[in-house]
Amino acid sequence: MKPLVILSMFITMAALCSMGCTSLARQTEGKMGQHAESFVKEITTTVRSDYLLYLPQQYQTSKKQWPLILFLHGAGERGEDVSKVADVGPPRLIRMGKNDFPFVIVSPQCPENDWWTNDLQIDTLNALLDDVVSRYRIDEDRIYVTGLSMGGFGTWRLAAAYPHRFAAIAPICGGGNPEDAASIAHLPAWVFHGAKDPVVPIAKAEEMVEALKKAGGDVKFTIYPEAEHDSWTETYDNPDLYKWFLSHSLSHEK
Repeated sequence: MKPLVILSMFITMAALCSMGCTSLARQTEGKMGQHAESFVKEITTTVRSDYLLYLPQQYQTSKKQWPLILFLHGAGERGEDVSKVADVGPPRLIRMGKNDFPFVIVSPQCPENDWWTNDLQIDTLNALLDDVVSRYRIDEDRIYVTGLSMGGFGTWRLAAAYPHRFAAIAPICGGGNPEDAASIAHLPAWVFHGAKDPVVPIAKAEEMVEALKKAGGDVKFTIYPEAEHDSWTETYDNPDLYKWFLSHSLSHEK
């Protein structure tokens, strides 16, 4: 079909639509009392995030695509001073001198009085990943998310919101919605919790682990018998965690 004909059809259809909409508007214009109406409008939202970015030492000399870890801190690191993020997790290890991580590591900061589980923050995290992927050489088959406490809750929530974006997740001393288990059962998960945690009861992790098992999920569960809320220091100090991440990729799961 010639472009001119398509254009003509489009103009005709648009005119008919305009006439129909005008006619409908006139029909409903004088209606009194309660009746059904509809509203459609496209809106956009601007999001922003401060974050710490770690690039491996070989990033500049190697042309390969790099795996990425998204790290979500706990409630104590919220605010406007992004350096606070380096008080815990992989950013802390990097600050202490560990510079041999074979990952790009993205560690955003949640605003004060906000939560990673809020819809706006979930959208922000996804947009942040889009931005980093567009600017750096990232292997999109090897994107992982992990977090502690509030970040553990955020890990579960983000995985449920984007279940096919991540190759594996590692929530620490957090909890999620067991109803999400079916949608993330394909996603390898390694869950960590302290048996004596007084802040986030271990039951929060147990219910997610059990829900994933019932859904046929690939889940590991590590309990630290004597640990209280800080079950993250030992976890992030463990080199096996990072080896486990690298053993998973989206291409392997397909």
